[in-house]
Amino acid sequence: MPQMDVRAALVGLSAYKNIAGLPLMRMLHDFLKAMSAKQAEAALDLYTGLFFSLEKEGYSALGDYLHDHLRYDPAPYPEAVAAGRTDERLAQAARRDIQLLSFVANLPCAVLKNGLINALPESWRSMPGELPEWESKCPFTFEELTRFYQVNGSGLFARYRAFVWEKDKLHPVEDPDYVPPDELTGYERQRGQVVENTRALMEGRQVNNVLLYGESGTGKSAAVKALLGLEGFEGLRIIEVDKAGLGDLPELIRTLGHRPQKFILFIDDLAFDKDDRTYSALKTILEGGLEKRPANVAVYATSNRRHLVRETFSDRAGDEVDANETIEEKTSLSDRFGLRIPFLSLNQDQFLELVYRLARVYHIDRDQEALKTSAIRWVMHHPGRTPRTARQFLNSLQV
Repeated sequence: MPQMDVRAALVGLSAYKNIAGLPLMRMLHDFLKAMSAKQAEAALDLYTGLFFSLEKEGYSALGDYLHDHLRYDPAPYPEAVAAGRTDERLAQAARRDIQLLSFVANLPCAVLKNGLINALPESWRSMPGELPEWESKCPFTFEELTRFYQVNGSGLFARYRAFVWEKDKLHPVEDPDYVPPDELTGYERQRGQVVENTRALMEGRQVNNVLLYGESGTGKSAAVKALLGLEGFEGLRIIEVDKAGLGDLPELIRTLGHRPQKFILFIDDLAFDKDDRTYSALKTILEGGLEKRPANVAVYATSNRRHLVRETFSDRAGDEVDANETIEEKTSLSDRFGLRIPFLSLNQDQFLELVYRLARVYHIDRDQEALKTSAIRWVMHHPGRTPRTARQFLNSLQV
């Protein structure tokens, strides 16, 4: 493809106009422009800059760089396909753009270097032959990209599986912190309830919002985050929401309903003070107001408190006329979760069984009777017979 034709292809993008604005695409455009203008030094600098930038971003081919941005960057066509909208005019524009970009991806470096030779002064013309090259290939087609959008959606939700909602903005988590399901121990029945409810969500069935409550260290948060590691849950996305962000959550929820993924809005360590009015925002999200919550969205929360709202004796002895009604309104917030799962402390036998199992996982070779004596002694100085306490005890044996 002639140099000017490649420049025209980049300038002429319409449905994927965002691709033309990518740093490497601007660099390629400027390189071709510099060659046409016989600006030899600038062209040489741009060619080497292209190679450097590709390597810095971890790509051996320009086509791979384009492929990732075509898959994951927001654009009109991917968004329309993800939402299930069909628009032949937009589809034709997107198909044309993909054909143009395939020419760019397949452009041999030898063609660029030959053009560079013609632009350079005589004393520099041996240099292009020694310059490194990136691979020329096109790993994408219009049909492949369309199928990808249909299954995975577009934008950040196609690329990442975990997010944090903070200050009215969605922040992707590249490496989510979760324990693989096969490494979780104890509370199998409770975790099974979480998994089954989530499986129903994945299958498009009506599901309950979930409250996991109980003592600290029992694995409530781990039970939710471990869902990311389950087979068949690849379409699941978890968005962690701080309590302070509850008031802005409806804004986020409105953007999720048309997407093919399923979403858990995860509120960890939830509790309200007596004068905290953000619980009204949560109540609206759980029960729905005039605006219905999308079927692909569910709320999962963990708390150390069954009723979520901290209550003191002075609350009951106050001078409010309808004090009992107010107290009932606050303490009944947890009832708005359709599925409430208790994570209670283990009894001594259950705790010791957990210690023995984890000791085998950690390859700790200790006499069981000695392990039992040490574990009981450890619990006397560390509150709660929980998985966290068991892991801390076993870690102490390996110091």
